[in-house]
Order: sequence, then C-alpha cells, then structure tokens
Amino acid sequence: MSPANEVRKSKAERTAEAREKARLIREAQLKKDKRNKLLIGWGIVAAVVAILAVVALVVTTSIRQNTPIADQGPVPANGNVNGGVTLLANTEVKSTDAATVDIANVPAKQDAPNPVVALGAEAEEGQPVKIVAYIDFICPVCKRFEDTYNDSLTGLRNEGKISLEYRPLGFLDRQSSTNYSSRAANAAACVADQAPDKYAEYVDVLFTNQPAEGGEGLSDDKLKSLASDIGADINSCVDDKTFRPYVKYSTQLASNTGITGTPTIFIDGKQWDGTTDLNADIQAAIDAKA
Repeated sequence: MSPANEVRKSKAERTAEAREKARLIREAQLKKDKRNKLLIGWGIVAAVVAILAVVALVVTTSIRQNTPIADQGPVPANGNVNGGVTLLANTEVKSTDAATVDIANVPAKQDAPNPVVALGAEAEEGQPVKIVAYIDFICPVCKRFEDTYNDSLTGLRNEGKISLEYRPLGFLDRQSSTNYSSRAANAAACVADQAPDKYAEYVDVLFTNQPAEGGEGLSDDKLKSLASDIGADINSCVDDKTFRPYVKYSTQLASNTGITGTPTIFIDGKQWDGTTDLNADIQAAIDAKA
C-alpha cells in the first residue's frame, strides 16, 4: 500500500500509543532504578563486611600481640641467660647449653655502681676482646650506633679480634602500641634458635627496617617475612611467642643491673661512656690482650 493510501490513525489512537510508549519507558526506568538500588545496597553491605573484617583482624592482632607474657620460658639455642647472643667470625655464633629463665629469679635491684658492671660482660681468659651491646630495635640511637660502627665491628669480628654479643631489650615497648621492642627481640631470638647463621644479618635487617617511635611498629607477619627473605623460618616461633618470657626476663635483668638506656656498650666488662672513639677504645683493649 502506498503512503498515500495508508489509513491515518485517529488522534485518540495516537494519544493512546504515546501513553503506552511513555508507560513502557517509565517501567524500564523503574526497573533500572530498582536494579541500581539493589547494587548500591549490596555494595554497602560488602563494604561494611569488609570494614568489620578489617576491624576484627586489627582487634585480634592487637589482643594477640598484647596478651600477658609468662614469667618462665626457654633460653634460645645459642643464647645465654644474660639475654645475649654472641657473634663470632663471619656467620658463626657461640653455642650455649639449653637453659630456662624465671623472672622470679632475677637478682634484686641494687644501687648500681657507676660505671655499671654487667653480668657476663667481663673479659674471658684466652678469648678475643668481648663487646657486649644492649640494644632496642626501635631505638633511633641504637640504629645510629649500628650505622656508625657496624662495619668496623664486623671487620674486627671476622678477623677474630673481638666477639660481639647483642642483648636486645624491651625497654621501649611504651614507644609503640604493640610492644614492638619485645616482639622484635623475640623474633631475633627465634632466628638465633632456628637459623643462627642468619642472626647477624637479621639484626642488620631489623635496624634497616626500623619503624618510627610512637606507632604500631612492624607487624609479626612483617617480622616473619623479613626473616624468610634471608632464609630463616621463624613463623611458628613468632606466633607462639616462644621467647617473649626470655625477653621479659632479660629486660628486667638489665634494668636491675643498672642499665638505664640503649645502646649501652661494654668492652671486656668496662662500660663505654660514649665520649671517646669506640674503635680506638676497642683497639686499645685488643693491644692490651696481645
């Protein structure tokens, strides 16, 4: 049929068609709006669930990291009852006998002499000069000490002229919201126990990755991954807080001994006051032994 012969629709028919078309458009829009509202609603639900999961993780982690620590526990393999691990040449550490500690047995605090006399820091007959360093892994001054002296101490150690004993403490737990000092010291003790040839490297890694004071510090997962990166598996040791009682004991022992801050350094039992050149003082001790 040609356009000229088409039956023209009445005004009422055209109006009805327009109304039907408008109705269909409205229904489509309503369906679209409803679908969008559902998507937004489910998105909000998903976001709330995600937020609750994060909050639960943070709370659980905080509880786990801040739970009370027992007063008794094992000394790590290659650690000593004074809280230290002794580095010898290259990656070797001094082996020790198995032992346990009990904070009830920490010697009572007395008026400490000045300079302080630290247990087990004295010179040993026929042995290299003994350097004992009380440190805290969140202590900025300790990091500065390491940055300044680590190369020379490592060189003397590798030459067999000194031994270097680190005694990590939890003095600055108050400078983090998760007792980072004690957690990091525990992780270091775990490395001494599980992978002693990695101990020196792990100490370096902890100072290289030192967190700022006042925050959370590195998480336990980060402490574990840093160890894993250098070939030490300390996962279960960290999760179980195996050596947190040991760190607690060592920290109390240091305090009762008269150690008031970190770093505190001893050369063959004599406290270094920090006003002289450490390398020169160590060399003098080496010469005296020779």
